[in-house]
Amino acid sequence: MATRKPFLLRMDPALWAELEAWAQDELRSVNGQIEYLLKQAVVKRKGAAKAATPNSNKNPGLGE
Repeated sequence: MATRKPFLLRMDPALWAELEAWAQDELRSVNGQIEYLLKQAVVKRKGAAKAATPNSNKNPGLGE
């Protein structure tokens, strides 16, 4: 298994409580819930970046 990078994360106690309740609803730890949400955000961002990128098959200098 790949090693995991530990780091300290400070957050508002109200946000922690929301994440904790959400994690319990989905049978995850808070750490697991945060990792899941971050992975979703990265995938969504990559998809948005890919959609904003012009098709690589077109020639950029031809006004297509």
